[in-house]
Amino acid sequence: MSYDTVDVTTDGHVAELRLNRPEKLNAFDDLLVNELPGVLVALARDMNVRAVVWTSTGKHFSAGGDVQTILAGHADLNTLLRGVDDGRRLFRAFADFPKPLIAAVHGSSFGVATSLVFTADAVVATPVTTLSDPHVHMGLVAGDGGCVTWPLSAGLARAKRKLLWGEPLTGQEAYDLGLVTDLAEDPEAVRETAFALAYRVAAIPPIATQLTKRALNRVLAAATDQVLDTGFYLEALSNRSADAVEAVNAFIEKREGQWTGA
Repeated sequence: MSYDTVDVTTDGHVAELRLNRPEKLNAFDDLLVNELPGVLVALARDMNVRAVVWTSTGKHFSAGGDVQTILAGHADLNTLLRGVDDGRRLFRAFADFPKPLIAAVHGSSFGVATSLVFTADAVVATPVTTLSDPHVHMGLVAGDGGCVTWPLSAGLARAKRKLLWGEPLTGQEAYDLGLVTDLAEDPEAVRETAFALAYRVAAIPPIATQLTKRALNRVLAAATDQVLDTGFYLEALSNRSADAVEAVNAFIEKREGQWTGA
């Protein structure tokens, strides 16, 4: 399978889904957001694939959302609404993926990338890997899945403590909270651990694992139905604020933001 933003390869019954735009820090721009759901559908339909390892190239796993989409959405309501629909479709593609998914996270993971990582069935990281959802620092609601996935694994109080302050977690802290399932010493060991997990689960009768995954997906689906659409529309509302534009400008200019609450 050939794609613009990712590489997909298979070895036996295990597929690797690799983000492959290190020059963009594997940011979730329109191209990636709209290509990934189709990739997941293709992997779900491939009866040879029994487990998927999600990896990335470059120094960091993903920079999360592309800040330029904030400005584009602020400038044009139809662009903003299209982005909401695209994001909802992407999150549900991960949340309803029917086969075991193992995320191998190195470097740093931000925003939407972290929200999607936490939909995986196993998350492997190093103790010093950084996982964060800094939406609030960009003047935005953490609405693209963070309010769904963080409370499910870390509990509501811990999720509020991190999402409202927009503070990062180390891999060790995420492991202690239950957001990361396995720790490895370095990025290479992260990859090895993730593939070892994938080959082990791929060796189990696939109907049993996939139907168990479908049942477990209903737990995630219940939270998704309760929270996701509200989160996305509140994020869209916050994107229309002057503070969101100021956050982008301050980020680009590497200065402190000046907030008006408008």
